[in-house]
Amino acid sequence: MQQLVAPFQESLESLDRIKANALFQEALTTMTPIEAVEQLVVPALERIGAAWHSGQLALSQVYMSGRFCEALVESVLPPSDPDRKHQPRSAIVVLSDYHDLGKRIVYSVMRASGFELFDYGRLDVDELVDRAIADKLRVLMISVLILPSALKVKQVCSRIKGRGANIKVVVGGAPFLFDSQLWQEVGADAMGNSAAEAVEIVERLMGEMQ
Repeated sequence: MQQLVAPFQESLESLDRIKANALFQEALTTMTPIEAVEQLVVPALERIGAAWHSGQLALSQVYMSGRFCEALVESVLPPSDPDRKHQPRSAIVVLSDYHDLGKRIVYSVMRASGFELFDYGRLDVDELVDRAIADKLRVLMISVLILPSALKVKQVCSRIKGRGANIKVVVGGAPFLFDSQLWQEVGADAMGNSAAEAVEIVERLMGEMQ
């Protein structure tokens, strides 16, 4: 499988959907769908996320890679697939901002990595807290672009705890990259630097919930 990861990654970076699909189908000849996702798709997306973080790739390449892999995974692991059933109820949202590219990238990479989660779109504090509790979430991922929105995360965390809900809040976005301590100051449980890190964080939280 390792010999397929690099060419699969290259096909995604070059937006060669035909080659990427062929490599994915090749993996499926010797592996189950979930094994192919975990051993081919996830490592390739992690490498792409790391390459973007180091300035080697454009954000658009990360986004398109995630969207295409999302479609590949959907074709073999539909939402009702038993391999998805042990995941915590999760959602992703843009808090107050009007820019959702970062959220879309994380959402696509999460789904491409085999996760199911709600896409809440854009919400403000009160409606986000109400919906998260109504949906009985265990993990809430919040994306922001500007500092005022990042500071509102503190209200979200406070109100969630005040209502007795056990929801882990994971944050990401420019303000948290500029200030490495900000996520702790607003009361979040974790902060991700990239979409690949978001996957790692949710997997870690899943382990802690067991």
